[in-house]
Amino acid sequence: MSGADIAGLIAAGVFAVLVALLAVPIIKLGRVFDELRASIRTLADGATPLMDEVTSTVTTTHEQLKKVDGIAANVSDATANVSALSSLVAATVGSPLVKVASFTYGVRTAWAQRGSTARPSGRRSR
Repeated sequence: MSGADIAGLIAAGVFAVLVALLAVPIIKLGRVFDELRASIRTLADGATPLMDEVTSTVTTTHEQLKKVDGIAANVSDATANVSALSSLVAATVGSPLVKVASFTYGVRTAWAQRGSTARPSGRRSR
């Protein structure tokens, strides 16, 4: 064997050792990628039902909010109707009732003064 052959064998041996040393981190990196892929698959499998439940909950909540909006609109209409009714009653009954009260007060005052002329007119304390 010549010196070139021995140098070639040494270079081949060093290269084989270098490949073996680099193969260990590459194999470990491959295992890390396998674990990462399994973790992502587990996460995706768990997230899909969760997203379905969230979608269902949001849909149900939206339907309930539509019902609440309808109820709020009906309450608003009822409040407006009661306000209009109270204004109507105040306008219809209030003014004549004040007039009747004033008239009866005047009649009572006149009747009280007619019965006793000695009493002073106006308000008296009780």
